[in-house]
Amino acid sequence: MRWRAMTPHPRRLPRLLLALFALAIPAAAAPPVNLLLVFVDNVGFGDLGCYGNPRVRTPHLDRLAREGARCTQFYVVTSSCTPSRGALLTGRHPGRNGLPHQLAGTENWHGIGLPHRERILPQLLRPAGYATGCFGKWNLGFAPGSRPTERGFDEFLGFRAGNIGYLDHLYNHERDTFRGTTPVVLEGYSTDLFAEAAIDFIRRHAARPWLAYVPFNAAHFNTAQNVAPGKKPVWEVPAEHLAAYGWPADEPDERRRYLAVLTALDAALGRMLGALDELGLRERTLVAVLSDNGAFMLPGRGLEVASNAPLRSGGTTCYEGGVRVPALFRLPGRIPAGTTVTAMLSQLDLVPLALGLAGQPLPADRVLDGRDPLPALAGQAPSPHARLGFAYAGTTALREGPLKLVRPAAAAPWELYDVEADPGESRDLAAGHPDEVRRLATAHAAWVADLARDASPRAPWTPPPRKR
Repeated sequence: MRWRAMTPHPRRLPRLLLALFALAIPAAAAPPVNLLLVFVDNVGFGDLGCYGNPRVRTPHLDRLAREGARCTQFYVVTSSCTPSRGALLTGRHPGRNGLPHQLAGTENWHGIGLPHRERILPQLLRPAGYATGCFGKWNLGFAPGSRPTERGFDEFLGFRAGNIGYLDHLYNHERDTFRGTTPVVLEGYSTDLFAEAAIDFIRRHAARPWLAYVPFNAAHFNTAQNVAPGKKPVWEVPAEHLAAYGWPADEPDERRRYLAVLTALDAALGRMLGALDELGLRERTLVAVLSDNGAFMLPGRGLEVASNAPLRSGGTTCYEGGVRVPALFRLPGRIPAGTTVTAMLSQLDLVPLALGLAGQPLPADRVLDGRDPLPALAGQAPSPHARLGFAYAGTTALREGPLKLVRPAAAAPWELYDVEADPGESRDLAAGHPDEVRRLATAHAAWVADLARDASPRAPWTPPPRKR
């Protein structure tokens, strides 16, 4: 066979030149993805319809699960509101980011909280031109330099503290609602107010990439300090959501009222999803909904009202009910619809996920504990974590594969569970597997030591002078 030079037909030459020209030009980067990050408060693993609760009405959350990924082994690495929020926004464990404790009292109002050395998600997204807004619960410190609009958010409408009354917006008997850094008086149900603020933000920034961080106070329990004098602290909810179950506005059963609070939360999410559809943003928006910790199962704080079923215990512990939470993700074209994700993932992964979708590199000047979860969410890869460590207020744990080492108090002996076979942590295997306990305890000690690497010192807390 003889080889001969091939000369293109003259009519084909322009097309060939165009093809060669196209190959010479680097492929255009994918446009940045919008980010709707919804952080719900104290919602338990067993609270939602898509997680097996037959009594609650959460049609929009259930639809989100059908249209995206429902995670069954998604974790927060600490089990209380403040440190969980710091971990989410920094991608760094509370033991590394300098905020492992719960802000309380006036520290919410006047404390530094999250050390100023820490950089949070909106700051990391600024180079990509994102508009950024926070609508709801801050709970990370409100001293000068600590407020949302001083930490990368362009806009803030919400409250400083760890919880407020749904209708009176009080914390410790004082109104606690702000726009930016200015106190404002708001009228209405807090869940609806924050959802509508987020929708307004999305509408105004529909032509550019945006991050809408919506940390609802729902479904946090009410206390006597959060309602007007003389009012009973109940699960406050508009009558329409009680009526959806056929219950009256003055329904006395707190279990029923709690279900209606979840339905009100679901309806607010539904309005946000509807706005995305109306604006044509559905296909290029990541929607992530997750809880900050498991439901509290403590006397006087929602005992047996919320559900972490089938998990053990709840908030403030490192048992599964405290740290394994519902988490839903939707991103059409990147996350297949109807996916059940069994990979071990965590809130720490949201920063790498967001930066990857924004086309931004991970910061090179600090340690991140999170890993990009998108391959696992798409069902294309296992967990990016060999292990996950957990800690809060003297309780601690470490999970590796199916095994989880737990210390329920600082001086308590280690317990060992197979949380895949026994998610309720009912069978302590420690006595029968001392070698595994020693091995995992050594890994836990190494993890604790590693948290000191690139760690931010805790911010000082000096109470403000008392008013005379």
